[in-house]
Amino acid sequence: MPFKESSPMEERIALLRDYDTGVFTVTELCARYGISRQTFYELRRRRDDGDKRWFEERSHAPKNCPHCTPAEIVEAVVAMRRRRVRRPFGPKKLLAQLVRERPEIEWPAQSTIGDILKRKNLIIPRERRRRPIAQGEMVAPALTPNDEWAIDFKGWFRTADGTRCDPLTITDTASRYLIEVRIVEPTCVGVRRAMERVFNDVGLPAAIRSDNGSPFGSSGAGGLSQLSVWWLKLGIEPRYIPPSSPQDNGRHERMHRTLKDETSKPPAATARQQQKRFDAFRHYYNEERPHEAIEQAPPAERWEPSRRIIPARLEEPWYDADHEVRRVRNTGEIKWCGERIFIGEALAGEAVGLAEHESGNTIVRFCHRDLGVIDRNRRFLRFAPPRARLRAAQEGPATRAEE
Repeated sequence: MPFKESSPMEERIALLRDYDTGVFTVTELCARYGISRQTFYELRRRRDDGDKRWFEERSHAPKNCPHCTPAEIVEAVVAMRRRRVRRPFGPKKLLAQLVRERPEIEWPAQSTIGDILKRKNLIIPRERRRRPIAQGEMVAPALTPNDEWAIDFKGWFRTADGTRCDPLTITDTASRYLIEVRIVEPTCVGVRRAMERVFNDVGLPAAIRSDNGSPFGSSGAGGLSQLSVWWLKLGIEPRYIPPSSPQDNGRHERMHRTLKDETSKPPAATARQQQKRFDAFRHYYNEERPHEAIEQAPPAERWEPSRRIIPARLEEPWYDADHEVRRVRNTGEIKWCGERIFIGEALAGEAVGLAEHESGNTIVRFCHRDLGVIDRNRRFLRFAPPRARLRAAQEGPATRAEE
């Protein structure tokens, strides 16, 4: 065991000088100088063997390594790497190339080749994007109309004249009412315009369920996009399903299948005619078609417009006195403790609240949504959104196939 770094060479000399007096036992000396008995006996042995520099710290590195890669192998790896200057191979491809050219040699493993390239400064490590901190799952059953809407794009297709169609669909989760089917641009601006019309016509929901893709979500803090930031300011809770889990928006996906069968096999001649098909389907789906999940009633019998209306002016988020408010710059950064910290471009121009946590970190919030924490090293660790799942045990007949 090595001597404590806090003990200088003079203390080692004093240690054995005290031992030579015979006043102290080995146990007492070890406790007094903060070392182990093994270290004491090693120092005494080195002195008694006549080592004039016995009190100096010795290197613990092995004198030789039987597993060290031979120099000629290292040179061959480096030479192969340098042969390809414009498009250099990584360890995996280097190994394959070396084996192909000189199969008689027992080449080192891919990981060893990577270590060789690092030691020779032939690899520049990539800065990896930190994964967002998972927030767990929440059960989000919708029991009454407008508790939750579901939104998505049905897969795009082209009409007979070659025009691309991206149908945006919105349904009410509880009543299965098809609120909108509209051909729009699959961008934040296009979706927002369509939703403004819907909100003006039928009011606001309490929450909106969607997947994580653009324009509804993002890989940024809290999973928010510019669109979902707008929802939060309207008092609408964005709910994101787990990635690659369309079953958690299954009732909406099931509606898409019916929509596709009824309106786009084959597509209409023009986008205008295709939109007329969507409008006719929406009336049929809501007013005439019995729905198994709601006891064979048409959705129009279970749905009613929301009492919440879209405000004429959006208010700034409110934060209590425990928060310090910062405005997010156009670059997605805030100024905090004299440093610029990147939060997210989706929040550009918005006011966020920062509150100290008992752990010593600082929580960053937008409205009531926790976006992440700023740790003591001034790094922003972003949160993933809490994932919204539908539980069969709580949904009952709502999870059955909608035929």
